[in-house]
Amino acid sequence: MSTTSTESPRAQIGVTGLAVMGSNIARNFARHGHTVALHNRSIAKTDALIAEHGSEGDFVRTETVEEFVAALQKPRRVLIMVKAGAPTDAVIEELANAMEPGDIIIDGGNSLYTDTIRREAAIRARGLHFVGAGISGGEEGALNGPSIMPGGPKESYEALGPLLESISAHVDGTPCCTHIGPDGSGHFVKMVHNGIEYADMQLIGEAYNLFRDALGYDAGQVADVFTEWNKGTLESYLIEITAEVLRQVDAETGKPLVDVIVDAAEQKGTGRWTVKSALDLGVPVTGIAEAVFARALSGSRNQRAAAQAQGLAAGSLGDKPADAEQFAADIQAALYASKIVAYAQGFDQIAAGSAEYDWNLKPADLATIWRGGCIIRAQFLNRIKDAFDADPSLPSLILAPYFREAIEAGIDSWRRVVATATMLGIPVPAFASSLSYYDGLRAERLPAALTQGQRDFFGAHTYERIDKPGKFHTLWSGDRSEIEA
Repeated sequence: MSTTSTESPRAQIGVTGLAVMGSNIARNFARHGHTVALHNRSIAKTDALIAEHGSEGDFVRTETVEEFVAALQKPRRVLIMVKAGAPTDAVIEELANAMEPGDIIIDGGNSLYTDTIRREAAIRARGLHFVGAGISGGEEGALNGPSIMPGGPKESYEALGPLLESISAHVDGTPCCTHIGPDGSGHFVKMVHNGIEYADMQLIGEAYNLFRDALGYDAGQVADVFTEWNKGTLESYLIEITAEVLRQVDAETGKPLVDVIVDAAEQKGTGRWTVKSALDLGVPVTGIAEAVFARALSGSRNQRAAAQAQGLAAGSLGDKPADAEQFAADIQAALYASKIVAYAQGFDQIAAGSAEYDWNLKPADLATIWRGGCIIRAQFLNRIKDAFDADPSLPSLILAPYFREAIEAGIDSWRRVVATATMLGIPVPAFASSLSYYDGLRAERLPAALTQGQRDFFGAHTYERIDKPGKFHTLWSGDRSEIEA
């Protein structure tokens, strides 16, 4: 093991930005036998990593960007793990000035995909490769095997792919890493992954809330339910950790920790980006959007306090469920059905993004690499992979036989949960919007016909007819006859 700088370039990969995620990924590379060059704006962090974890592998300590780049074998591969936005741009520029044609810059942060598209074009023009790599799994995943979603030029993956695949999570011997597609596709897919994660967490939160407020369960009882659920179709990382969180007891008060935590959820921005992008692409991601809005509402502390101080009326509330066991089973079915909707909407957005930017994304590949390492990893993803393997052009995940049957088996439970929650005054925005989305898909007629009539009345926006082709306009301010537009 060596931990000092060297004149001869021998590092296979360099990592700059040695906060927790960057440090853990650097250690992961080293543990897999790769020599890792280390760089950080504050050299103290570099030295701390080497002091604490230098025995885990072969690290090359560097101080300046020039020294850092010089320590790397060609083609030079540098992974940036710094804050998204201006800090990332600054590091990219510094690296690009010190690198040569054919070298590869990898942005492993949560960058906005449109920024990645811009950066890739600018770096390509300088003869370098730029890879936007979505990395999911948090601190633990970074160290022990994340899910990695690298975009960028296909030829860059030849030099980079084996390195990334070696440190990624593996499921059934398959790495949770593959080349996603051109320019910003990797960060786009990671963004949607995070959006699905938001929806998944919100749905779990709504299920938890129903157990507490509709059935009167304490945190420990709910934890037991989630532990049981984790043995079946809902088996997933998020269900697993939900039980862990609910079992945690606060040392100071002796209460469940969840009852001591302030109920105002924060967000880093990827959920918002997902919804904004979906709006631009014209894709309904109602479950994800409601999850983002639910976090925003939870954070509206002044409004909530004012509303509670004034005692906003609840109206005449219904009775709590008499059969707790049945209602618990209903919640489970509603959670599963709503989860299917969230993933279906996420994959719809990925398909729309792929078409918009000509990325040729393959949904089965994404389901494959999300099976391990990432936050939304779940047994469920094997079914999604199977569905897209069977029909790569599947119009909606909901229409795949397995998922259609799962929803149809749980539809009555789903309706009971939403109706009961409504009558008890318990907010379930993600459950309810997911059910409405499903009902919207299956409805023979939607009120959009009226919307088109209104739009034509006030703005001459035209409409189509069900009985003949073409576009039409009614002369609303004239004799109200119809003309072909």
